Amino acid sequence: MSSSCRNIATRGIRDGRTAIQHSNWRQFVHGNNLYDAIVIGGGPAGSTAAAILASKGRSVVLLEKEKFPRYHIGESLLPYTYFPLQRMGLIDRMKTSHFPKKYSVQFVSVDGRASQPFYFFTHLKHEAACTWQVLRSEFDQMLLDNARAKGSEVQDQTMVREMIQDNGVVTGVRAVGKNGKTLEFHAPITIDASGRDAFAVTRKGWKVRDPYLNKIAVWTYYQGALRDPGLDEGATTIAYLPEKGWFWYIPLPEDIVSVGAVAEKTYLYNGTRDPASIFHREVANNTWIQQHLAPGRQTGPYRVTGEYSYRSRYCAADGLVLIGDAFAFLDPVFSSGVFLALRSGELAADAVDAALTGGNVGASQFSDYGAQMCKGIEAMRKLVYTFYDHEFSFRQFVDRYPHLHGDLTDCLMGNLFRDFDPLFEAVAQFAGVPEPLEHGRSLIEGR
Repeated sequence: MSSSCRNIATRGIRDGRTAIQHSNWRQFVHGNNLYDAIVIGGGPAGSTAAAILASKGRSVVLLEKEKFPRYHIGESLLPYTYFPLQRMGLIDRMKTSHFPKKYSVQFVSVDGRASQPFYFFTHLKHEAACTWQVLRSEFDQMLLDNARAKGSEVQDQTMVREMIQDNGVVTGVRAVGKNGKTLEFHAPITIDASGRDAFAVTRKGWKVRDPYLNKIAVWTYYQGALRDPGLDEGATTIAYLPEKGWFWYIPLPEDIVSVGAVAEKTYLYNGTRDPASIFHREVANNTWIQQHLAPGRQTGPYRVTGEYSYRSRYCAADGLVLIGDAFAFLDPVFSSGVFLALRSGELAADAVDAALTGGNVGASQFSDYGAQMCKGIEAMRKLVYTFYDHEFSFRQFVDRYPHLHGDLTDCLMGNLFRDFDPLFEAVAQFAGVPEPLEHGRSLIEGR
């Protein structure tokens, strides 16, 4: 395993024994609020981890700072999101929801010419090939309710303020509840699913920013904008802008479309920092976007976000594991965020359960989890770099390497946890392929 795909190593205590033993952990902790696991954050990653652990019979408390339902961006799912949703028993709920069905993704050139859509069902002969465009307020509420239904204790409007540590081992958290009182929660393992707040990463100084993927986004919503007919009605469209910027165009329920521009800060902020002015200036730069928005009416505020790609240097410490955006956040051009959140929640929950069963929740128990997540994230990161390369064209690549079309489609669908070396060796003939970020590497005690 490469150093870039390992977790923080076990930090042995002075007498050389395992850092923290679950089997005798409770005798060292006094008071109430004792659990097998604490989950910080009730987004997709945290709700998934909590639901799976609770379904295994573990006592779990999930601490969420907000009151659900709440707004969140990141509305387009990948086909492979199906499998963690299936494991949690939520596929029937998704099938009967009002979320638009997504069969494909298509690309639109700067001059407004649309490519042939990448239809997922041409490559994946499974009902997972049909996925969804979701309202995150409703989707995330469904996941949180599922965690509660599986047996997790959910405390919303509860802000975690600090980790409780004993000789460097995380043994719980302090939080402020909805009544303003300080609360303590104790468990042998804390799962940080705090999203882009990056609770542990921020406090421990572990953040590694991607040196190139430093984009910002400006977005809003339209009602009554055009939708393509038939199977393409729910498609995600990625429309290019100058300087390798791009628009997303995502159909949502109730005749709403989510639409936003992503590019370098220096490009988008050239001449103005007013979000509405930036947005409409960029709409004029792509004919397809302009024509599709023309019959619609803009609704809601214009929103801005930055800090688009980062990784934690470590994925775990003794008594602590990071999941979802609290571990890594990647440029959203291929809509990987929700899938990586669900998958990390699933993998981490299994690793935590095994660690609790084995009586050792030291950091080394999460090596395989870290390696798997790094592998999937790096595959998508390479594809994102390829997208932004001025010399790269998906059409030219597939024309030259038709036998790799399936590998490319696998990436776009979220089948990330496999070998993509042949794909990126070929991609390197067209574009620069980045080296892995220095993340998830070992930390030697006393270093």
